[in-house]
Amino acid sequence: MKKVLCFGDSNTYGYIPSTGGRYDKNNRWTGILSNEFEIIEAGANNRNAFSDSPKLLTDYMKANPDIVILAIGINDTQKFFKTNIKDAIEKLIDIISPTPVILVAPSILGENVLKHPFFSTMFDETSIEKSKKLSVIYSQIAKTHGCKLLDLNTCAHTSEIDGLHYEAEEHKIIAEKIYELLLNP
Repeated sequence: MKKVLCFGDSNTYGYIPSTGGRYDKNNRWTGILSNEFEIIEAGANNRNAFSDSPKLLTDYMKANPDIVILAIGINDTQKFFKTNIKDAIEKLIDIISPTPVILVAPSILGENVLKHPFFSTMFDETSIEKSKKLSVIYSQIAKTHGCKLLDLNTCAHTSEIDGLHYEAEEHKIIAEKIYELLLNP
């Protein structure tokens, strides 16, 4: 059975927009994939690509995954950070190399993130504008580093509740798209 490391943020963790809880195994994309693959779930709320992620990813790579799904970067658009997202993602890919990578570009932030009582303290209009550029940046990174790419803007949209996280239906779609990529190396 193929061992897959899923390293990412709250959308990898399975954050529920309506409650702040975590989707169960059957409703978060990493859990859905665990029916067919040995999944190492390494998603965490508010994780970004630059702070502790290089150290954590280095530790997770000790499990010798066959492939890594790298689904991170939306938190790097927070108004507090001046991250060079391209450099941060490339540093993570260098840690993973030579293990194959599926790079997951996050969906554009929805306007409702600006109205959310908690997330509006973290994200602003500039964050939304930055999120609109991620697809192109991730596409360039994937091409440069020979990674497979899943652009979530092509298949999944953030919740109307918070403009940041996904509803259970979107997690199922994400799992299907990643499943297809895992089956076709």
